Amino acid sequence: MHIWEILIQWSSWFFSEENIKNILVYNENSPMIFTRFYFWVFFTLSLLLYNVIYKQIALRNTYLFLLSLFFYYKTSGLFITILLFSTFSDYLLGLLIFYSKKKNVKLLFVVTSVVINLLVLFFFKYAYFFTSSYNEMFETHHKIFNVFAYWANEATGSHYAVDQILLPVGISFFTFQTISYSVDVYREKILPVKNVLDFGFYVSFFPQLVAGPIVRASEFIPQLYKPYSLTKIQFGFAVYMILKGLIKKMIIGDYIAVNFIDRIFQNPSMYTGFENMMALFGYSLQVYTDFSGYTDIAIGVALLLGFELPTNFNSPYKAKNVGEFWKRWHISLSGWLKDYLYIPLGGNKKGSWASYICISVIAIIVVMLAKKWWVGILLLIIAILIIAIALFSANTRKQINTNINLMITMLLGGLWHGASWQFVIWGGLNGLGLIANKAWKKISPYEQMNNWVVNTWKIFITFTFITFTRIWFRAETMETTQQILQQISGNFQASLIFTVLESYKMVFFAMLIGFVVHWLPDKLKENTKNKFASQHILVQVLAMCITVFFIFQTLSADIQPFIYFQF
Repeated sequence: MHIWEILIQWSSWFFSEENIKNILVYNENSPMIFTRFYFWVFFTLSLLLYNVIYKQIALRNTYLFLLSLFFYYKTSGLFITILLFSTFSDYLLGLLIFYSKKKNVKLLFVVTSVVINLLVLFFFKYAYFFTSSYNEMFETHHKIFNVFAYWANEATGSHYAVDQILLPVGISFFTFQTISYSVDVYREKILPVKNVLDFGFYVSFFPQLVAGPIVRASEFIPQLYKPYSLTKIQFGFAVYMILKGLIKKMIIGDYIAVNFIDRIFQNPSMYTGFENMMALFGYSLQVYTDFSGYTDIAIGVALLLGFELPTNFNSPYKAKNVGEFWKRWHISLSGWLKDYLYIPLGGNKKGSWASYICISVIAIIVVMLAKKWWVGILLLIIAILIIAIALFSANTRKQINTNINLMITMLLGGLWHGASWQFVIWGGLNGLGLIANKAWKKISPYEQMNNWVVNTWKIFITFTFITFTRIWFRAETMETTQQILQQISGNFQASLIFTVLESYKMVFFAMLIGFVVHWLPDKLKENTKNKFASQHILVQVLAMCITVFFIFQTLSADIQPFIYFQF
């Protein structure tokens, strides 16, 4: 058979109706994510055309905006309409904020932006929670009605179920980005973007669209109007970050999850307390390698396109206290909550009406979670006692207000992940950890000591506390949480430790490698990255091939989604 006949047959297969449909149409069973081969084909083909138009800034931004819309459509289907609604509404509100002359009118428009964004977010994330809680408390039988599905059916003739609500991928991330844009325009930190296409590009930039990092308008929008630049060293950095992210996610995170962690959490009572404990420490590694792996890939892909994304993780398990941990973990979210929630609430200086409104809303949610009125009465009594104590002195009042603002921030951070007791307890425990750390630092005899024994002990205590709180983050029900705690406290079975280690030797070896690499000195890691970036391109290609080989060796039957897609 001649080569041209082979090419004709291959072309006929590739351009068949079924393949074209698979390429262009959303498939909920096969979304476009970084760990699928399909994404890298998409990205490679995108780069080919990008190489032709990248010097024309306006065309470049429009092209990347359209690519990002296609990426999100392939990830989330018709939920792209929510992304477009958020884009157009906040673009218009940003202009209204900027061009309004009166301060009160500006404030009205920024509040409108925040309210619209939060209402959309609350509808998709919390409609089930509020409806079911209301029905149980007042013995009613209200049902969910998905107005967005109804509109989609009317507009496209589709048949989406109107009695259920699915969560759009990445809605929390792009909602926070659009809010930061409106607020920053109001604060006069940035000027509004030149046109809606540029704003759409900022909101939907596909490398970080569905799982962050959360990019603030003041950091990203100025890059929209800069000429493309990519040095050889930057190219090496980008490749290094992509390979590092894939290794973290697929070789370590997915492997220990599929072969150990998921099994334990599925039925904790079938395993010893030691296995449950190791699953918890393993999950701390998994959630880090999974989430930081995604952002590493996002940073690398964005850099190849000429854009810099912020660092989202800084070796968080090297933290010596809970406060430092939250400065190292999910930095973009922690910073966002600090600048757009904690400080406006009053920070560590004072309380505010917003503080009391937020704590009241949280109290209402807690009552609805408990589904018992006496919980509300108890919270009211606690509030009266706190107010009474705060009246004694200004200093006491300041301390209480600071702690309330900290607790509000962490509780809302927990509720951001989902409306359940699990996330409320997880957020509350971290809030208590921050408050306890602030108090301990004032009396600790070790605070100013900096020897390796003290530092190791601080890191161990912090890491163990963070891992403990993740019982509520990972377990899907309170029953599962109770089973894990019961197994660890009452069925540890230390005599079986060596048997367990032998049975899961490859899993524990992968965990050991992951933790050892994490705790390596920062200087060594930086030198490794710099050395890789300076290598000849053939060496970097060889590294890619070796990475792909190892990924295929450890690949599970099904592609594992990124953990933070669910948020």
